[in-house]
Amino acid sequence: MTSAAPPDPTAPTVGVGPHPRPWPEDDRLDPELLADGDRRNVVDRYRYWRVEAIVADLDRTRAPLQVAIQNWEHDFNIGSIVRTANAFNVSAVHIVGRRRWNRRGAMVTDRYLHVHHHEDEAAFLAHLAADGVAPIGVDNLPGSVPLETARLPERCCLVFGSEGPGLTDAMVAGCEGLVAITQHGSTRSMNAGAASAIAMYHWVLQHGHYPDGHAV
Repeated sequence: MTSAAPPDPTAPTVGVGPHPRPWPEDDRLDPELLADGDRRNVVDRYRYWRVEAIVADLDRTRAPLQVAIQNWEHDFNIGSIVRTANAFNVSAVHIVGRRRWNRRGAMVTDRYLHVHHHEDEAAFLAHLAADGVAPIGVDNLPGSVPLETARLPERCCLVFGSEGPGLTDAMVAGCEGLVAITQHGSTRSMNAGAASAIAMYHWVLQHGHYPDGHAV
């Protein structure tokens, strides 16, 4: 009989176990998490906090940046884009087209964001116009300005198309500007999830939104 392999000291551990008693008196804390432990993908400052309390705290420092994704093909990249949007604490995420989207890649980060659904481009663009937010399409189309040389509006919504077809003609027509990430290899386009991370980071570099002094 072979002995069990020794535990790997480098194996990652996620979260924290049950909180020692006596528990802190704080309305933001969740009794179930205090009792059972908190294994969620959240930063340490939010350990044991209720979801509603985390959202309320994030609302104090939301970036004026918004993000939109056209959802026509049940794109698996949407979850990755939503997760990145959470990392940059954007003020809103818009899903344009099909209401249902694959949430697996988001790793439940959508719970901490304000996610809006719009049936079509017209409804989405009207929503942004009423809010005074400029739609900026991100796609390597003719007429697109290189992202690295573009000055993005502070109050803007970066709009991403479905993987493959990209932005629809109706969305392009409604955008106030188009930007593209300059590429140097042989592929025609990069993964939409990767493109969204680059574009959001570019916005942060320009507008310096570090409300809590955390590096991106």
